[in-house]
Amino acid sequence: QVQLVESGGGLVQAGGSLRLSCVASGRTFSSYNMGWFRQAPGMEREFVAAISRSNNTYYTDSVKGRFTISRDNAKNTVFLQMNSLEPEDTAVYYCAASTMFQTMNSINPNYWGQGTQVTVSS
Repeated sequence: QVQLVESGGGLVQAGGSLRLSCVASGRTFSSYNMGWFRQAPGMEREFVAAISRSNNTYYTDSVKGRFTISRDNAKNTVFLQMNSLEPEDTAVYYCAASTMFQTMNSINPNYWGQGTQVTVSS
């Protein structure tokens, strides 16, 4: 069992930056691929970014060049650095842990966090 707790969300103006963090419980964090997803009001949850156990990464097209996912296995933490934020980035952001990497954007991960709200004002 893995428990995930996100933090770092908030209100920011367009063009600003936020850094989300997700701390995982347990001793098996390094054995999981990690990801970030988001859900805007009235929309389905969508994939944002993923990082493998060996630090390979990939992103959804809309955030490429603006968002960076990283992980610190010593701290059981995965990060999402979000720069040049746009109002369209407004959503609840969820951290996830998965045994899969390449298909994390299409197959539900094994574990989810509770989410953190990101609001970008224009």
